[in-house]
Amino acid sequence: MSKWKTIKTEYLHKSPYGNIRKDRCELPNGNMIDDYYVNEYADWLNAVVVTKDQKIVLVEQYRHAGGDFFVEVPAGKIESNETAEAGLTREVREETGYTSLRKPILLGEFMVNPAIQTNKVKTFLLLEAFKAYEQDLDDTEDIKVRLYDFDFFGKQILTNQINTQLFTVTAYFLAKDFIHEHLSEKS
Repeated sequence: MSKWKTIKTEYLHKSPYGNIRKDRCELPNGNMIDDYYVNEYADWLNAVVVTKDQKIVLVEQYRHAGGDFFVEVPAGKIESNETAEAGLTREVREETGYTSLRKPILLGEFMVNPAIQTNKVKTFLLLEAFKAYEQDLDDTEDIKVRLYDFDFFGKQILTNQINTQLFTVTAYFLAKDFIHEHLSEKS
């Protein structure tokens, strides 16, 4: 197998939220794709936030493209001159008011959708979280904080009792596996 060759790139849209470009690509077999669209986004962060009493801290907000309200793990992007851990801690604090004295645990880093997007998502686990602040939301955010029983949340996902998205599902099951493999044996 060989990589595609980019013959030409044209930006159709640029904004602080991301860019859309159109590439002309030559495939290894010589075929051409004249209009391959790519979304360029900054890398994202998200966190499974678990309190000392085993509640998962989630955010509920309206998602325009989905046309509904979704319950999700707190998420965002890294600001300039910020480490991933600092960005994550800031996003969790701003969206939920929660923090932790424990260092975030990196569960994984994954391409979001490498077919059409350039960004990755880093998923973290934040344990022993507690509410220490009020929310500090951007003007475009309207977020409600929701607490669910951590262990039961997986059943709610699998039985479609929760309106959520794939990043939350993946993050939750990564966290559940990590807790089962690394923390439950210490109990």
